[in-house]
This record gives sequence, structure tokens and C-alpha cells, in this order.
Amino acid sequence: MDVIEIIKDAFVFPSKNIKILLIYVVLALLAGAFSVGGILVYILGFITPECFMWGGIAFIVSLVIGWLLSGYLISVVKSGIDLDDEVPEFEWWKNFNTGFDNFIVSIVYFIIPAFIVLVVGFLTNVFGNILVVAQGIVLQTANVYTGSSNIFLSDALSQAIANLIVSLAVTITVALVVFLIFSFLQTMAQARLANTGSLSEALNVFEAAKDIKRIGIGKVIIVILLIIVIVAVIEMVLSAIPFLSILSVIISPYLAFFTQRAVGLLYSDIA
Repeated sequence: MDVIEIIKDAFVFPSKNIKILLIYVVLALLAGAFSVGGILVYILGFITPECFMWGGIAFIVSLVIGWLLSGYLISVVKSGIDLDDEVPEFEWWKNFNTGFDNFIVSIVYFIIPAFIVLVVGFLTNVFGNILVVAQGIVLQTANVYTGSSNIFLSDALSQAIANLIVSLAVTITVALVVFLIFSFLQTMAQARLANTGSLSEALNVFEAAKDIKRIGIGKVIIVILLIIVIVAVIEMVLSAIPFLSILSVIISPYLAFFTQRAVGLLYSDIA
């Protein structure tokens, strides 16, 4: 499918079964309610010890529902891969298991770039530069209170700040690039999970990278950027008009269906 066909099909797809969409909305609201309620109850635990237990239970329930919803969205990806026009039904146990697998995928595809960024931060001495600047500021402040001045300290602090700026700039640039690359790889990993049902296949970073090349790097970038732009514009319109913000309860799940369907259709080229 070409890019325009993918976007058009994906955008219409969620409206083909409003009942399923509403079930998803209700579950998402429940997950949010248990999450917020769990945090509030957990905070009250400092007053009543039993609240720690109930807060923990609420958090677990929220997590379970979240995995269920995540797994269902993978089935939406699968519908796109199979070019199936029917909105998939909920398969509760299967969706839960797939959602747990997707949770693992998300962790792995976050840890790898995070580790790379930490290594770059170490090599550019970000943490050491922060410590030197902090010590310099403390000494400079002490000098102000004692009424003394030290031109060598000022020069050293200025140099330390300059070093920190350079190391931060390099690290942040690498972080942006690496996390962007791995966000694309994670998208392919989710499609691989939907297509094969195998966690090990989804965690195969090298094959996920090859999938991008098989589909076409340009096509992958264009489709994902279009998805991001469409979602961002709709969310901005909803947030800018107060009386429309309530629609986000339905629109956000609709956009989630749209996003995952588009990913599935994109991956269908090589499935």
C-alpha cells in the first residue's frame, strides 16, 4: 500500500466497530481511575498503614488493565498486517499475555538507548563536570559571604561551566538521535510481535532494523511522521478548545487505533 492509502485506511478503521472502541474507552478510564486512586490511597498510607496495601492493589489492577489494552492494540497491528478490514474482538487472556510481552519489548528498547547515553555521558565526563561546577559554585558562594575574591577560582569555574556545556550538548545530541532510532526500531518490534506472536522475534533488534530497510527507510519515516503530525494536530485542537477537551476521552483511544492500524498496514508490505 502507498502512504496515502495507509493513512486513509487507518483513519477510518476505528469507526468500523464503535462497540469495541467504547469497550476500550471504558477500560482505559478504569485503568486511569485505579492508577490515580492507587497513588492517592498510597499517599494516605503515611496516615493509615492499610492504605499502602490498597494502593498497591489498585496499582496492580491498573497495570493488568494496561497490559490488556496494550495487547489489544497489538491485535490491531495484526489486523493491518493481515489486511483484515474487521476490527478485532477482545481476546482477554491472549491480549493480556501479548500486552505483557509488549511491556518487555518496551523495557528492552528503552534500556539499550539509555545504556548508550549513559556510556556517552561517562565518556564526555558529564557527571564529573557537574560535580566540578557544583563545587565551584559552593566555593564561589562562600567567598562572597566572606568578602574575599579569587580570580583563579572564577576562571576555573568558567572553564568548568564551558566543559559542562560541551559535554551536555554532545550527550543530549546523541540521546536524541539514539532514542529516535530506537523508537523506530520499537515500532518494528511491535509489528514483529503482532506478526509472529514471538517475544524473541520482537526482541531481535537486528532483524527489526532489517525490516525497516525491507519496507523502505523513506516510507517508514514518512508514515510515522505523518502519524505523529496528525495525532499532534488533533490533540492540539482538542486542548485549545476547552469544551472539546472532554472528547479526548474518546478521541485518544481512536487515535491509538489509528496509529497501530497504520503500523500494521506499513508492515504488511513484508509480512
